[in-house]
Amino acid sequence: SSNHSFGRKAHRLVEEARIKVANAVGALPKEVFFTSSGSESNNWFVNGMARVNPDAKFFYGATEHPCISKPMQQLQNIGIFSGVIPVKTSGEIDETFFKKINKNDINIVSLMYVNNESGVIHDLKKIKENLINRLILNEKKILQIIKSLKQIIKLKDPTNEVLEKWKRPNGLTISKVTIPIGVIGVIYESRPNVTCDVAALCFKSGNPVILKGGSEALNSNKILSKFFRVALKKNGINENFIQLINSRKREVVDYLLTKMKNFIDVIIPRGGKSLVKKVQQYSNIPVISHLEGNCHTYVDKDADLNMAIKIVYNAKLRNTAICGATETILFHKKIINKFVNPVLKKLADNGCKIIADTVIKKRYKGLSIKATNNDWSKEYLSSVVSVKSVNNLEDAINHINTYGTMHTDSIITQNKNTADNFLKNVKSSIAMHNTSTQFADGGEFGFGGEVGISTNTLPPRGPVGLNQLVSYKYKVTSNGQIRD
Repeated sequence: SSNHSFGRKAHRLVEEARIKVANAVGALPKEVFFTSSGSESNNWFVNGMARVNPDAKFFYGATEHPCISKPMQQLQNIGIFSGVIPVKTSGEIDETFFKKINKNDINIVSLMYVNNESGVIHDLKKIKENLINRLILNEKKILQIIKSLKQIIKLKDPTNEVLEKWKRPNGLTISKVTIPIGVIGVIYESRPNVTCDVAALCFKSGNPVILKGGSEALNSNKILSKFFRVALKKNGINENFIQLINSRKREVVDYLLTKMKNFIDVIIPRGGKSLVKKVQQYSNIPVISHLEGNCHTYVDKDADLNMAIKIVYNAKLRNTAICGATETILFHKKIINKFVNPVLKKLADNGCKIIADTVIKKRYKGLSIKATNNDWSKEYLSSVVSVKSVNNLEDAINHINTYGTMHTDSIITQNKNTADNFLKNVKSSIAMHNTSTQFADGGEFGFGGEVGISTNTLPPRGPVGLNQLVSYKYKVTSNGQIRD
């Protein structure tokens, strides 16, 4: 087993290490493919899996490794997966995996590696829940990826489209025509599904793409990007149209931002504030980005109570880990007595921590923490929400424009004039009326997917989908015209 590396320096599994062992034991295939970039042999890794599936043959790359060793005591109750995928007898990845996913209870997840010499496996509790949610790539998420890819396939090719055409008195015929942007570099964290969305959108729009995913999801990204490259090659297209940078070294990102201006036309960062801020600060390549998703839901004095309860709950807790999750709720002062308790109770009953200003804290009957000014600027990405009272619509708009990040902000009201005022005056790239902020998503907009959501003042703004990944040129023709 000394020739097989199974990752001694595993940080720890992304999903609770049992991976639904009770259900998975019967569902695991007889051939299992592991991805890992550990540099040393780790027989215990295979031993742990042998305990769950003792009759299986395990593959690392194209290498067959019969599991004959006894499981170690430290892995008695856990099974650690770097990636699980059926393989052919040759050890190659079975590309029919996506088609079979409905019949298999299998997860593809990634190991995170510690950049030190200790090789300690860190406790599951030390990994933030929102990071785990972003990293997990299970059957549900794979089916979502497939759905997104099918939607992108159905979309019209956005290139070579004539946007405008006119003829001038000087004899010139002018056309404004869409063209690809060029080579796109995408730097992202955590979410393996981004690999698929970005690869598909860039290819469809004629833009070669260089992907640099987070080190914590490298193994999943390798598997997914390989599917694309294999498909390109089979169809006679240069597989390098889609490239994944496999290195975990941070210096690679620095080089990408500062030394690749002549090779990359635009950089799109997707990730936390520190990543986006670094890209914005150091890149000498044009950037399309959003720094944070500090989204708001404003409950107006003319809101419907049942609608408010439903929308606020969904906007905050449907998925707390996405940038479109509501982080601050604003209540008009005239409806506080009627709305605050039923709306916030629904959140609290489902595990959400309430951070409230003085007015809300006084009226809310449940547990809450007193808010500070710093709380209005926070993107929690977890089951925590800030709540504030406002005097009127203007006060709500001012608060959003002061503390928001021009991402997504929503108003709940039955008054159309009030809604129109809100939609016009908030600076958000996405402004909503009686809608959950969780709809801030390229797929939900009918774009098939997105490479990110831009909060730039200049276009593109909002979800950057297929039609936003093109530029344009003017084509001018005449019958030998010269200028006087």
